[in-house]
Amino acid sequence: MDRDGIAPALAPGEASGLSQEAGSVEQLSLHCAEGSLEWLYPTGALRLRLAPRLPPTTAAVKGGSPRHVTACVKPTGTFRGAQLYLEREGVLELLLPEAPRPRARCFSWLPQEKVALFLQATPHPDISRRIAAFRYELRGDWLARPALPAASLGAEGACRPCNDTEILMAICTSDFVIRGSIRSVSNDAELQESIIGVSAARIHRQKFPLFQAGGRPGRPMGSIRTPLRCGVKPGPGTFLFTGWLHFGEAWLSCAPRYRDFQRIYEGAQRARQNPCEFPVD
Repeated sequence: MDRDGIAPALAPGEASGLSQEAGSVEQLSLHCAEGSLEWLYPTGALRLRLAPRLPPTTAAVKGGSPRHVTACVKPTGTFRGAQLYLEREGVLELLLPEAPRPRARCFSWLPQEKVALFLQATPHPDISRRIAAFRYELRGDWLARPALPAASLGAEGACRPCNDTEILMAICTSDFVIRGSIRSVSNDAELQESIIGVSAARIHRQKFPLFQAGGRPGRPMGSIRTPLRCGVKPGPGTFLFTGWLHFGEAWLSCAPRYRDFQRIYEGAQRARQNPCEFPVD
């Protein structure tokens, strides 16, 4: 938990209900872009004010400020003894019930809005084995409408193809940009996710080693996720896959065919409207 004004890349936090009285509410702030929280022996409630110090995103490229902020929370397998709510404009909305399935929940708000997470302990005669633990991510504009998990809030339009502007911005700001082909598509009905197996011909960018050597000689392999409702099918051709790291997994934002991307980028270059330089061959 970032309590001292320093915002590291990953901020773990821990709280304990042993120091709280029943019915009390402890106020904390989340400033880090991502992190985790463990609440041991939940008693009373925690109110977590969301005040992220956001890393540069689309807004930095355009020279403006984010249109909205997006947060995601994902429970660990030890989430017991509490329920997590989103507090917005004085109204509570349940995000995570007690003992939830390990799905991420996401929501967005305008920078001027005040939102918080409200972690409410549930009554139990024995709290000694209760730990409410979850991970969180706080980000500015997620470019090109990343296809967040099906359990997310406000993910409308995540399955529509990216337009030219979104594709150009995605190559500049995404966590990964991979040129490659689809090797397989598998579906997880329980998590409502499709997992795309990708063979990479060229890794233009990856902030973390998502694609590792394996499979065909010289062809790194990796997987990218997208909501099951998007109906991804395997098909021939070369694509440019872009997207974001979401709780350690790659999630798709844009995936134009590479020849279509070349046409879009070269047209933007001629018009001097490309937001960044990108190698095209």
